[in-house]
Amino acid sequence: MLEKKSAGLVPAQKQIELFHVEKQIEIDGIEMGVLENGIPYLTESGLARMCGVDRKVLNRLAANWSDEQSKPRGKVITQLLEQSNYSEESLFLRSEHNGSPINAYTEPVCLAMLEYYAFMAEETREQAVNAFRALARTTFRTFIYGAVGYNPEQQMLDRWKHFHDRVDINLDSVPDGYYSIFKEIAGMIVTLIRAEVAISDKVIPDLSVGKTWSSYWKDNDLTDRFGERVKYEHNYPEYYAQALSNPQEAWAYPDSSLPMFRSWFKSEYIANKFPSYMLRQTSQGKIGSNVARQALEALTSNRLGMNSKNFLTDK
Repeated sequence: MLEKKSAGLVPAQKQIELFHVEKQIEIDGIEMGVLENGIPYLTESGLARMCGVDRKVLNRLAANWSDEQSKPRGKVITQLLEQSNYSEESLFLRSEHNGSPINAYTEPVCLAMLEYYAFMAEETREQAVNAFRALARTTFRTFIYGAVGYNPEQQMLDRWKHFHDRVDINLDSVPDGYYSIFKEIAGMIVTLIRAEVAISDKVIPDLSVGKTWSSYWKDNDLTDRFGERVKYEHNYPEYYAQALSNPQEAWAYPDSSLPMFRSWFKSEYIANKFPSYMLRQTSQGKIGSNVARQALEALTSNRLGMNSKNFLTDK
C-alpha cells in the first residue's frame, strides 16, 4: 500500500536532521501542522490540494527546484519567494510525523505557490484563489495554529522550562574560582527566549559560544596569561537528547579571565559570530527568519545585560 501511494513521487532531498512535528491534523482533506520549533506548515499533499494541482506536480517541482528556477514557472515562483526574503535551496523541510518522513512547506513557500496558481499560472485554479483569499483575511500562522489547536503560550513556557531546568541541574557544578559559558551567557539565552526563539535540545547557543571562545583561548595562548582552564561535569535534563551521554565534559575558565570574556563576547561574538550562528539555524529550519531578525535586533541594540550571574542569583 505504501509503495502504491508513493508511486511517481521523486525521493526527497537529503537533509541532515528531520524536524519533528508537534501537532498535525487534516481538515477537508488538507494536511497541516506545526513543527516542534513553532513553525506552521502544510504537507505536500495539503499544499497541492490547496493549489488545485496533483501532488506529483508539486513533488517534482520541489525535487528538481535547482533546475526549475531557470524555467518560466520557476522564475515567477522565485520572484514571489524573494518578496518574502526566502532564498533557501529547498522548498520544504524534511520532517517526521509518527515515525514517517513528510515534506513540510512553510509559510513563504505556501503563499508563493498559492499566489502563482491563483493568479499567474497559464491555467489558474479556483481552489488556489479561494485559499489565497481565505488566508488574506488572517495570517498563515494564525490560520494553522487555530486549526490544529496549537497554543504558542504553552510553547513559550516550555522554552523557559528547557532553560530553567538546565540552570537548576548545573547550578553548583562549576568549581570555585571558575566560570562556565552556559551560566555566563544566560542573559543572551533569556533575550533569545523573549524573542520567541525555540530554545530546546536542538538550539543550544552556549555550544556555539563555548566552541568559539575555546578556539580564541587557544589561539591567543590565554593559559599563559590567566592559568589553566579545567573540565567540569555539565548535565542535560533527562528529556534532552544529549542526556543519553551525561555527564558531559565542559570547560570552566579562571575568574581572572572573566572581564576579557565579557568584552570578547560583546564586541566579537555578538557583533561578528552570532549573525552567522542565527543564519545556520534559519537555513536548517530550526528558527523562522522573522524570529531570527527579531533576535538579532534584540542582541545588537545594547539591551543585553552582560552580567548574567546576577540574573541567575536574583531569580
